[in-house]
Amino acid sequence: MISKEAVKRGYNRGNYTVGAPTQPHWAPESPAEATSASLATATIDVPAAVVDELRAASDEVITDQAGLIEGTRDWWARTMIAETSGAPAAIEGVIVKVSTEEQVQQVMRIASANGIPVTVSAGRSNVTGAALPLAGGIVLDVCGLDKFVSWDPESQIVEVETGVFGDIFEETIQREYGMTMGHWPSSYAISTVGGWVACRGAGQLSTRYGKIEDMVVGMDVVLADGEKVTLGGSARAAVGPDLLQLFIGSEGVLGVITRIRFKLERLPDYGRAIAYGFDSFADGLEACRRIMQEGATPGALRLYDALESGLQFDEPERHVLLIADEGPQGLVDAGMEISERVCREVGGTELDGDVIFERWLDTRYLTGKSAEGFKKSPGFVADTLEMIGPWKDLPAIYDEVVEALQQVPGTLAGSAHQSHAYVDSACLYFSLRGDVAVEDRADWYQAAWDAANAVIIRHGATLSHHHGVGLLRARFMEPSLGGAFGVLQTVKRALDPKGILNPGKLGLAR
Repeated sequence: MISKEAVKRGYNRGNYTVGAPTQPHWAPESPAEATSASLATATIDVPAAVVDELRAASDEVITDQAGLIEGTRDWWARTMIAETSGAPAAIEGVIVKVSTEEQVQQVMRIASANGIPVTVSAGRSNVTGAALPLAGGIVLDVCGLDKFVSWDPESQIVEVETGVFGDIFEETIQREYGMTMGHWPSSYAISTVGGWVACRGAGQLSTRYGKIEDMVVGMDVVLADGEKVTLGGSARAAVGPDLLQLFIGSEGVLGVITRIRFKLERLPDYGRAIAYGFDSFADGLEACRRIMQEGATPGALRLYDALESGLQFDEPERHVLLIADEGPQGLVDAGMEISERVCREVGGTELDGDVIFERWLDTRYLTGKSAEGFKKSPGFVADTLEMIGPWKDLPAIYDEVVEALQQVPGTLAGSAHQSHAYVDSACLYFSLRGDVAVEDRADWYQAAWDAANAVIIRHGATLSHHHGVGLLRARFMEPSLGGAFGVLQTVKRALDPKGILNPGKLGLAR
């Protein structure tokens, strides 16, 4: 059985410390020769007179190019390719740092009056280029919005500003309130609560606690013209469409999130973990489907294919399914009873759950795959692709995506695990790895993503479960959404008629 202390820390063991620096460690020591890997496009500079206005309205304005590059660098593999090729993504604009909601409003008024693009930035842990200011203009750094505003113990609702980092947030609510939110993304300590909401993120225990959209009960948003609106207030309301959900996952193209109200959960005092090995990935998916549809909701229900099982658990001949849960003992034990029975009925072989669980804890926060590979081979590229689809299509999608990746010249391997499960569907999380000539990295990367997305769109599945769209998936938005893409365009024009908020993201024209 997992210790009570392990459960109380929310399974939070990783290589991070509270307040960990957010600067990605892959940054090149010196620029290389520029290649076709460049992401740069036509950008809008900020006139000196406007810079003076911004200085008066904010805490700090950074105008030098080196500061802009360093202050916008993110974790997207394409950003790494570009910068290590001597062609950094962000080359024009200014960074404006703020620490109050009123400052955000004033900056947006200045930007609107002058038609200057605004890209909101915080932890920059995003892996799709969602916070890259490719249109130049203003990079609005909201990390200074880092205050806890209020706590309602009866309703278990905390109000917090958008720039609070995840590790500080969770440590504070555990220490001060005896609560958890149960949101543990891999970027846990290098991302902010506002980033979680803006990109519609998911934590590793989402089957128990839900995705971020299930945790938000309200928030304040500053619109393109500087007006502030308050959204939400009750998770179950019938006062027209849910406008709160319109902004969750909007990636900064509709407004700037400044304050968020989250519902919290009591800290668990009991937990268990089990593991089973299956002869095929399809068998493991069938076990996951039945576990969910028979009513169990374990915090972690994660199935790894043979390649990833070998790398992570030293089980290369099996497809390993880890099942771990925390909460009231009666609920946890009941869910585990269902899970054990289903796994046996599907043909799974019981493994040492404690050992598998401990190895998962030791590796689940590791980031920077491309960075580590780059140290070994300058032509190495690694990335992850997550999508979600109905259970009936997942075995075929898994087989076809892995095969499509293998057909791209230069691919080393394609693999996957099932990371988030629901009654009707589940998320497959693919790993893409290639090793090519340095000058061919951008081409391999695009070809690999094109091959995988072609399979996903052909099956009518959803492009992303929790990483979002950004620049990476932007050109696939229209074929994915069909006629609904026009609705998104209409909403964007209505809320941001000058098109200044995070131009080019979500497939929306600048």
